[in-house]
Amino acid sequence: MRRSSLLILPIAGLAAAGTLAACGGEDGSAADGELNVVAAFYPLAYATEQVGGDHVAVTNLTPAGQEPHDLELAPSDVAALEEADYVVYLHGFIPELDAAIEEYASDKALDVATAVETIGYDSTQVFEDDHAEEEHSEDEHADEHSEDAHSEEEHADESATAEESHAEEEGEEHGHDDELEGTDPHIWLDPTRYAQIGAAIADGLAGLDDANADDYTTAADAFTADLTELDAEFTEGLANRTGDAIVTSHAAFGYLADRYGLTQVAISGLSPDQEPDTQRMAEVAQYVEANRVSTIFFETLVSPDIAETLAAETGAATAVLNPLEGLTDEQTDAGADYFTVMRENLAALQTALGAA
Repeated sequence: MRRSSLLILPIAGLAAAGTLAACGGEDGSAADGELNVVAAFYPLAYATEQVGGDHVAVTNLTPAGQEPHDLELAPSDVAALEEADYVVYLHGFIPELDAAIEEYASDKALDVATAVETIGYDSTQVFEDDHAEEEHSEDEHADEHSEDAHSEEEHADESATAEESHAEEEGEEHGHDDELEGTDPHIWLDPTRYAQIGAAIADGLAGLDDANADDYTTAADAFTADLTELDAEFTEGLANRTGDAIVTSHAAFGYLADRYGLTQVAISGLSPDQEPDTQRMAEVAQYVEANRVSTIFFETLVSPDIAETLAAETGAATAVLNPLEGLTDEQTDAGADYFTVMRENLAALQTALGAA
């Protein structure tokens, strides 16, 4: 993941931003009475459009085809934040945007993570679970020699503190450098949580525009109904699968896995820009072979090279599983949206997991 520093604009850039902001109405509303809403990236922009309807004009800060993790704000983006009536974002997903919102729009911004129960991501959990099963079997055998084991444990205690301290230091360094652990931000891939985001956006818009509050509520209810239908399609479509493991290029699918009882094994961490080391590649390759995983998933907005390398090594196939952080120009031109892409994801999962 590209590490962003705090947003620092040149004085000339700030002056330009201020000039652009001054061109809008005093309350930041669009000329025709719509609310001006700025959304950080595609899923948040789409939800706002669905809930806001004709009452909102939505600006998506992340252009089509761009990874939102890599977003760099221009002075015009800062001006848009200042002009906006409302800002919808996800704290921690785009650090540069977080800094700008804190500076220019903190009193009119919705962090959608506050609307749902988030989950964490630990890259080692799947492998630790496998090791735990092996150790459990070994422990049962070791019970026959409990006295010897007790003696060995006492001996191990003499150096445990130093080793644990060293391991913690290495683990922290590895975690910070590789960004393999943390809170998973990809909330929208669980349709039920995405519905909660829509409801939160509706509440925020209603607070700014009481005259159309009923319209926002009605639209949010319709959005929830569509997402409930999608959720049922996933539940039914994956019911007869023969496997649970999905191996992905980066850890974007924790919420989808959590919702439908799948096991995500990510080659990279929470950022698609993070490069896995050789140990990680070896661990995932071993997991693929041991669990007879048929498919390695890659994404539309990042290079498939790592996934293809692993597939070539293990004999697995490759397929697209879209984290919906954004749409390409081609998808936009073809009329794709959240629902069409999620149904494509379902079809890909059914094929990979033997549920088609």
